[in-house]
Amino acid sequence: MYAITGITGKVGGALARTLLAAGQAVRAVVRDAAKGRSWAEKGCEVASAEMEDAAALTAAFKNTDGVFILPPSEFDPEPGFPEARAVISAVKTALVAARPKKVVCLSTVGAQATQPNLLTQRTLIEQALRELTIPVTFLRPGWFMENFLWDVASARDSGVIATFLQPIDKPFPMIATADVGRVAAELIQENWQGCRTVELEADHRITPIEVAVTFAKILGHPVRVEPVPRETWSSMFQSQGMKNPTPRIQMLDGFNEGWIEFEHGESGSKKGTVTLETVLRGLVEAAA
Repeated sequence: MYAITGITGKVGGALARTLLAAGQAVRAVVRDAAKGRSWAEKGCEVASAEMEDAAALTAAFKNTDGVFILPPSEFDPEPGFPEARAVISAVKTALVAARPKKVVCLSTVGAQATQPNLLTQRTLIEQALRELTIPVTFLRPGWFMENFLWDVASARDSGVIATFLQPIDKPFPMIATADVGRVAAELIQENWQGCRTVELEADHRITPIEVAVTFAKILGHPVRVEPVPRETWSSMFQSQGMKNPTPRIQMLDGFNEGWIEFEHGESGSKKGTVTLETVLRGLVEAAA
């Protein structure tokens, strides 16, 4: 039995479907019991638990061969990341109490970075779970290709995509969520000791220019990429409702300056199989 948090999202869903296809038993850990109904229909057990509720998580994690932790992402955190710290405390308490045989935790590229940024939330959970005495794998994926969902409308309607990833000819580590879920399913069925880190990206690094070219191929008309000027980021994010844009800006700086990178570099990362074109084509079709 494998307990899966975040099962209603793309990564958790892909992981659960892979496990079910392999004949494994899955316990869907959901915040809202109504969202678990479709998973119950697929044959899953369903457990309700908020990610800040240690007692409910303990019950959800008990008597399992493995637990997948997908920490919720807080894109506009309060200073000091109190939201993430509350989740981390509850998750760690639950894992200590429930004693699953192993844990796979979704982390991120650059989790080892010492500079503060939005991804520090994943650094903090890695630090906490490394103290456990049960086997833990930290899966560190690159930039999700599905983030380009926000560019579909402008690419389709205006032939332009705006990018915070700069310079536009710089290759960045990216990955499809389907690959993240598939690899997570492989990892959670393995046996290992202690803590290990697996870094995951596509078969090649992708530039914003390649994203625009791929959109153009799919849409059948030219698409160009425009970098968003760095000096406008703070006011732009605040105008969109962000109260604390600094961590997000620090994260983008980290990607652009190169200090958000895989700990073992491109040569040390595991490679996915899903292409950028496959992901973008799916996004375009879904938007239509």
